[in-house]
Amino acid sequence: MEVLSPRSLDEALAIKAERPEAVPIQGGTDVMVELNFDRARPPVLLNLNEVFELRGWSRDNGTLRLGSGLTYTEAMQLGEPLRALAEASRTVGGPQIRNRGTIGGNLGTASPAGDALPPLLVYGAVVEVGSVHGARLVPLEEFLVGPKRNALEPEELILSVHLPLPGPRQTFMKVGPRNAMVISVVSLAMLVEDGEVRASYGSAGPVPGLVTGAPDEEFAERVAEAASPIDDVRGTAAYRRHALRVLAERALERCLA
Repeated sequence: MEVLSPRSLDEALAIKAERPEAVPIQGGTDVMVELNFDRARPPVLLNLNEVFELRGWSRDNGTLRLGSGLTYTEAMQLGEPLRALAEASRTVGGPQIRNRGTIGGNLGTASPAGDALPPLLVYGAVVEVGSVHGARLVPLEEFLVGPKRNALEPEELILSVHLPLPGPRQTFMKVGPRNAMVISVVSLAMLVEDGEVRASYGSAGPVPGLVTGAPDEEFAERVAEAASPIDDVRGTAAYRRHALRVLAERALERCLA
């Protein structure tokens, strides 16, 4: 297996154009699991750890930009503007995983259980992707096209996420066998802003779902009805739907308190 390590974004995009089969890796918390269990054996890995343009975050005129290389540990420090994302990041693995795992990796994997995805959905996030031909912006709802499938073209890399500065009434909740180091049985992010509720659920459909509406007594039921969970080793569809209803009720109480 060949490992290529570009030193700049331009170099990374040039390599991806020349070798579209190259699998990007930064934190490696998803890619290395696939390699260790011999579920995948890509011919080329594109190591993005030295590409400084993908790191960090910035704020400009009411808009936030999160680099695809932003780690969960770094996202935990954004609790003032992005409380739901910070709360979700705290539930990801242990300290070692949070130090390595990135927002871009969650987007690239596009797992229905990705903990960062529901918060980004309620924020109305837009994903910036790029290639040697330029960059384009894709709404997150359109970027996630199926279980572990996204809208990236073969020559593109995830560059960043853009989102409007949200209000403070937001939260994230998660059900799992343990509080950390576990894939979610079901999760929920919520934002209440300008009299509207935006709720997004994970692990309860082929992609994380988004429900919007008035903060009334029926909202939690609408969230549960919108989900399309399945039975698997982590829980039944009935349990997931029930848990989602309970999480939506509790999240709404927390956001309106």
